[in-house]
Amino acid sequence: MLSILQGYGEEAGAPLVEHPDVGVISFTGSTEVGRIIQRAAGERFARISLELGGKNPLVVCDDADLENAAKWVLLSAFSNAGQRCASTSRVIIFESVYEKFRDMLVERTKKLKIGTADDCDFGPVINEGQLNNMLNAVEKAKKNGAAILCGGHRLTDDEHRDGYYMAPTLIENVDPHDEISECELFGPIAILYRAKDFEHALQMANDTPYGLTASIHTRSIHRATRFYDKVQTGVAVVNAGTYGSEPHMPFGGRKLSGNGSREPGTEALNIYSELKDVYINIDPTQV
Repeated sequence: MLSILQGYGEEAGAPLVEHPDVGVISFTGSTEVGRIIQRAAGERFARISLELGGKNPLVVCDDADLENAAKWVLLSAFSNAGQRCASTSRVIIFESVYEKFRDMLVERTKKLKIGTADDCDFGPVINEGQLNNMLNAVEKAKKNGAAILCGGHRLTDDEHRDGYYMAPTLIENVDPHDEISECELFGPIAILYRAKDFEHALQMANDTPYGLTASIHTRSIHRATRFYDKVQTGVAVVNAGTYGSEPHMPFGGRKLSGNGSREPGTEALNIYSELKDVYINIDPTQV
């Protein structure tokens, strides 16, 4: 039997989390709400699976196929208006190809079509409150010295003025520890960073409170294997985007991106089933 209960978190979610008859709690959402759920569920030792936020890095090495990397940055950062926990929000680029790759991204970003038609690249963000959060974060970053390469504003022309449309935004000159670098915005906003070399890029990729997904673009199998071995995320991708998960593969994150559980895949059985150790002693004379 399947029952669906509609409602806001405080009126619907909270009673479910606290109810003794709810055996398993699976939550996908913000880290802030995940903390609230974990505290409440912990009171009764309920089993929980938390898939939370991300500040996902995509690394572009000096030997990368830049055309392919640019395609995947745009798809990862802007599809679904950036409203994916696994979207790319930090693009870490080797210094030797930084200017060339940055210019490629800006050129392609300006050509994106925003709207609700079938041929549009992405649509509006979920509500006005979220849109204002994004705009405030961009404005604060500008005051701290960030440079807006494109976007950074609400679309207010005749086609978009009645919706909550955030222009696709690329930003540079941001410190890796500025607020906008460490806070999940959940919108079509990506920040570009310079990396001196591979080790610097790997260090920057891991220098975040989150650990959900990560991607690297390189032609070197040695760089690729070292990256997916050392990057502190639950998912690592080579030469594609940061988002997406096959239904038969485990998905989940580390640090503030989750509590270590994995869904879907067979690993989900660890959440939705109970392990029982059974010992049977047989009397051979009674066989």
